[in-house]
Amino acid sequence: MWKPGTDFTTMRCLTHLLLRRLLGLSPQCMPGGLSQSKGPILSPKQSSLRQSCNARPGLVTATDVVNYWQKVFETNGIPEARESSEYIVSFVLGAKTFQSLNSKSLRTPLTAVQQEQIQQLSNKRLERMPVQYVLGEWDFQDLTLKMRPPVFIPRPETEDLVSLVVEEESRKCEKNSSLCFPGPVPHPVILEIGCGSGAIALSLLCKMPQSRVIAVDKEKAAVDLTAENAHRLQLQERIHILHHDVSYSSAKQLLLWGPIDFIVSNPPYVFHEDMASLDAEILRYEDLDALDGGDDGMRVIKTILALAPSLLKDSGSVFLEVDPRHPDMVDKWLQAHPNLLLILHAIHKDFCGKPRFLHIQKQSR
Repeated sequence: MWKPGTDFTTMRCLTHLLLRRLLGLSPQCMPGGLSQSKGPILSPKQSSLRQSCNARPGLVTATDVVNYWQKVFETNGIPEARESSEYIVSFVLGAKTFQSLNSKSLRTPLTAVQQEQIQQLSNKRLERMPVQYVLGEWDFQDLTLKMRPPVFIPRPETEDLVSLVVEEESRKCEKNSSLCFPGPVPHPVILEIGCGSGAIALSLLCKMPQSRVIAVDKEKAAVDLTAENAHRLQLQERIHILHHDVSYSSAKQLLLWGPIDFIVSNPPYVFHEDMASLDAEILRYEDLDALDGGDDGMRVIKTILALAPSLLKDSGSVFLEVDPRHPDMVDKWLQAHPNLLLILHAIHKDFCGKPRFLHIQKQSR
């Protein structure tokens, strides 16, 4: 929680840690421990409160219900009990956050229907379902996206991956405009590998109005969810979504709009040995194939890099989110494969100060 004197970077990192806990990730931005839930446990005091809520629905306020479910979540070992309760109550009341509710909303008694909705959603959270799945939607950048299991939930740090691509495109445009030669307005082509809910692809379409995106995922559930989110945001005309497992022989299918300006991916990068220690929220509900990067966490990363030269324009870029152990490993791998003509151009840290994002550039022959 923010306190006076806390700088913005620290406050943003604290917010990042909270969101990761709601996802079932440890504060260190690494997989946490697995804990089992055996069903809700209510203390006598909490049982009394539940009976009171049910008996007098007209006298129960949003604050009462948040406090009640916070205690239930704490008793059952649910991570970030207060925040989970606030998100659920706010959602039922049509608000993004509990803090955004006005004083009238906080004082107005909840209806029996609202209490029932809150109870149904809270029961899902008691089963260690991530809040994003419980609510069925979540915000990423400035977009509200539909969420449902088992499609991978976008993490907060991935917003920075989007920003890096946008910044690189802006830099290219400024460089071209300084040449003083009239030219056509650029229409960058972006390939996202492993689109999940469409968070990265759709954010880039919004941030770069002239761009077009090819979004690829090997899971039909992810492809369907990306398509649904694209239609909801009315971006379906600028995105081509493929149900496809990227391989070395897939270049032709991915070049339907010509050479690619940017390849972007938040690929599976968890080391296989770390998979067993992921939290219950992840192991029970998310697609583990979207997380497991193999023995060295680089199984999909290597495939993307091997494919990139046949897809990218000269001076095109690959932007990857990776494990903090990966930058040196990727650099050594690229040096061992000079025929790919790819260089590690830059390493960027996330807002916890960990090396998280790679900018890899294709060299001209």
